[in-house]
Amino acid sequence: MIRLCGFRISNYHNKVRIALLEKGVEFEEDENVKPSQKDEYVAKSPMGKVPYLEVDGTRIRESGVILEYLEDAYPQKPLLPKDPLARARVREIVVFLESHMELVVRRLYAGLFFGGSFSDETKQQVEKDIAKGVRALKAVAKFEPYIAGKELSIADCAAFVHLPLVSLVTKTAFGRDFLEDLPQVKPYLKMLGERPAFARVSEDRKAATAAAAAKK
Repeated sequence: MIRLCGFRISNYHNKVRIALLEKGVEFEEDENVKPSQKDEYVAKSPMGKVPYLEVDGTRIRESGVILEYLEDAYPQKPLLPKDPLARARVREIVVFLESHMELVVRRLYAGLFFGGSFSDETKQQVEKDIAKGVRALKAVAKFEPYIAGKELSIADCAAFVHLPLVSLVTKTAFGRDFLEDLPQVKPYLKMLGERPAFARVSEDRKAATAAAAAKK
């Protein structure tokens, strides 16, 4: 049995959950697992992050690795193309989305949303770096109708959870949605949101966010 461990506000947890649902894989979910650096948690997830996947007692960490495992173990409904070059292009988009966009704006999360702070220097660097990330995505995204082409892929699972955060952070921090330079994004996200798996994960994220806010 597969067990997905994380929490439903996490975009990386939700990326994996979308893939599981799209593939039709039966799984259990522990939605109350939070990142931690405590010894007992690091024993399960050495970087202290979420999500991790338990497969018959064996744990797999890192969302990208989990998606690769799911693709290998459940190829019946693929989320990667068969052609090696096309597969590489999908992975390239995921790297642009995560390493050069989501992780860039993440530097501002604490100051914008969790009562922390960041320096003017950090804000200026994020502004420069996210502009580069958007430029890179603009160069490779197809929206035909999916972000990598005609077929749904893991890049869409990533885009659906990461791009709204990029919009939110850039609007909040800089007064402008940097994704306005990609006008295809809004109708694309709307289209994805109409798919049952994406809609379910989105609604569950909203419910989890509201529940977390109510506890504060």
